[in-house]
Amino acid sequence: MIGRRAAGRHSGPEPDGSDETSPVILELTGVTRVHGEGERRVVALREADLAVRLGELVAVMGPSGSGKSTLLNLAGGLDTPSSGEVRLGRDVLSALDATGRAALRRRRVGYVFQDLNLIPALTAVENVALPRELDGVAVREARREARSALAEVGVVELAERFPEEMSGGQQQRVAIARALVGPRRLVLADEPTGALDSHTGETIMRVLRQRVDAGAAGLLVTHDPRFAAWADRTVYLRDGVVVDADRDDRASDLLVGARSGRSGSSTDDLGD
Repeated sequence: MIGRRAAGRHSGPEPDGSDETSPVILELTGVTRVHGEGERRVVALREADLAVRLGELVAVMGPSGSGKSTLLNLAGGLDTPSSGEVRLGRDVLSALDATGRAALRRRRVGYVFQDLNLIPALTAVENVALPRELDGVAVREARREARSALAEVGVVELAERFPEEMSGGQQQRVAIARALVGPRRLVLADEPTGALDSHTGETIMRVLRQRVDAGAAGLLVTHDPRFAAWADRTVYLRDGVVVDADRDDRASDLLVGARSGRSGSSTDDLGD
C-alpha cells in the first residue's frame, strides 16, 4: 500500500484529503482469500493489509486477475476471508452472518458493481430508492433522496425509465446514484467508469471526489491511470499481493501488465 497524492488530477479545487487523525472506516488486516482445494486451490488475495480513512479516496490498480475485485468484495462483506480480519468501523465483518453483513452493508456501504445489478422490473428512481426503503425510510422520502442522487450524477430525467430503456452508460450512472444515496460513509466502486465515455467518466469521478471530500471514504478499482489520479493514494496488486510502489520497482510493471492484459498468475481464472 502506498501513500501518494496524485498531482494535477483535475482542474477543480484540490481536496483536503484525509490525514492520520481521520477515523479509519475500513481496515483489512492480514487478509487471505483462498478458492478451491488441492490442485484447484488458488490464492486470490494473500495477507493483505489496508486501511481507508474518512475523507480519503483510495484507488486499486493491477493486471486482470490480480485480486482487485476480490479485495473489494471482502471490503464490502460480499465475501469472507479465509484468514485475517475485515473491519467496517468497529464491526468485524467475518463475525457476522450473511444477514448481518447484508444489513450492515445496506446501511453503511454504497457499492457500484461491474455488472451494475439494476433490477429490471424497477424504474431508475425505484432502483436507487430501494436500499433506503429496505432500511425503513418512508417511500416518499426515499424517492426524494433517490431523485437527488440521480441529479447528482446528471440523469434525473431518467427517473421513470426502466433499465432496458437506457443505454449502458445511463445504467452505469443510475447504479452510481444508488451507491451514493443516503448517508453512507463508504463507497466501493468496481470500474465505475467502465461503460462511460471519458467526459462522463470525469464527471462521475468529480462526484465521487466531492462525496469523499464531504466526509465519506472511497475505494475505487480501475484500470485507467487517468481516473486513479483522482485518488489520494493508490494500492497496486499483483498475484493477490499488495505491492508498495514507493519502495518496490515492480509497481511500474503492474501498469504495463494492466495495459497489456497479462497477469502471469493462475488467478486469471477468477477474473479481477
